[in-house]
Amino acid sequence: MKKLFSYALMSLLLIGLLAACGQGGSKDTEQTADNTGSDVAEKKILKMGTSADFPPFEFVDTAKGEDIIGFDIDLANAITEKLGYEIEIQDMDFAGLIEALKSNRVDIVLSGMSATDERKESVDFSDIYYSADQMIVFKKDAPLTSVEELAGKTVGVQTASIQEDKAKEIKETTDIKIDSRNRVPEIVQELKAGRFDAVILEDAIAKGYLDKNQDLAGFTLEGDEENGFAIAFPKGKDELVAEFNKVIAEMKENGELEQLAVKWFGGEQ
Repeated sequence: MKKLFSYALMSLLLIGLLAACGQGGSKDTEQTADNTGSDVAEKKILKMGTSADFPPFEFVDTAKGEDIIGFDIDLANAITEKLGYEIEIQDMDFAGLIEALKSNRVDIVLSGMSATDERKESVDFSDIYYSADQMIVFKKDAPLTSVEELAGKTVGVQTASIQEDKAKEIKETTDIKIDSRNRVPEIVQELKAGRFDAVILEDAIAKGYLDKNQDLAGFTLEGDEENGFAIAFPKGKDELVAEFNKVIAEMKENGELEQLAVKWFGGEQ
């Protein structure tokens, strides 16, 4: 009886041990499957900051939906798709874009931003992907033909923009009052309401407003040196900048950038 009891006890212990091993193996396999699934699901995500008030570069066409669309959005999607990134777009005021990069709230900025020397002190830029000029826009019933005629007048610009820098440059030789707003539609509305005598806009943006507002007119400023748009990155992201520059160069070479220009501007830029 003692022997039978010992054999029974040993059998129970052996069965328990085997069961424990079996459970441990199942758990490890499950964990591996979870880890594998997680690795497969994980994607490289880039957060992009933009100011969606700048048609046709970035804007929301409320008649068609709530998505941000435009030249810059198509460019961002094309580049990130080629590089294997998933992109998340965040809309914010233009004046806050550089700070968003510096504080790592976004990974890139694509928002019709000129690569000025001042901005290069805070962030890095890609190669130029679009060349632009600036326009003085005014009401037809108060026409202007030259920068000198702005003397004594209020000029509206977007806060922290290249146009604000241009207005400050003009102010050095012509007595103007500079007033700024966060969004481009705001400065155009102030012009139409008579609170601004003129506004400074990038030429592609200006032409869009001139086409839709028959009471407005404008002329192009000559001699701009900082007239190219580029993608902004946090300082020190050299590898990411190089990846983007490679794709920008390829898109220039194979005509994809020209196709985007035709789509959004009606011609090569």
